[in-house]
Amino acid sequence: MEYTLAIENGPETIPGGTGLLLIHPSIGETDRIDTDFLKADTDAFLVVSTRTTAREVEQKLEYYDVDESTATILDTISVERGYSRRSGDDVHYVASPDDLDGVVDSIERFLAEHDGKLRVSIDSLTEMAYYADEEAAQEAAASILELLDEHDAVGLFHLSKEVHDDAHIDRFRELFDGVVDLQADGSVTVEMR
Repeated sequence: MEYTLAIENGPETIPGGTGLLLIHPSIGETDRIDTDFLKADTDAFLVVSTRTTAREVEQKLEYYDVDESTATILDTISVERGYSRRSGDDVHYVASPDDLDGVVDSIERFLAEHDGKLRVSIDSLTEMAYYADEEAAQEAAASILELLDEHDAVGLFHLSKEVHDDAHIDRFRELFDGVVDLQADGSVTVEMR
């Protein structure tokens, strides 16, 4: 299955099973790239949020005019921070951003329960590494990439270039089929393997 990739300077399409690493500056405006990725050519998508609450994700989707009827959100921070939460068909929770097994299990469930063209956004690997550790975050990313391949889905994984050293960034890079590099000035390069 081929997926439209609506990211500037990238290929027009990517095959199912593709995982892209979005490397960005800490202050980078990733929302534009993330929402462009999610709204093109999609039957259902999952946003795994380790930085913002489900409500904030919903506001982002609404602001960027993404069809929320196809969205599922996995909120990993509201429980830990003690925020009120309401699970529903399209919003799920795990206890904290370091519950990486819970995150992987939730992604697997989403992919198994939906048909058609499926996209997953992981925002972000940096937070996973902060709450767990770099190695655990890399292992979780590898497991998620296997699930994308198994279900012919595609994924975009956020990573802050200013938080990780070059060696860790290189280890993350090696896992992925392509790298989207967002610069501080807003320019974007895309490198596919």
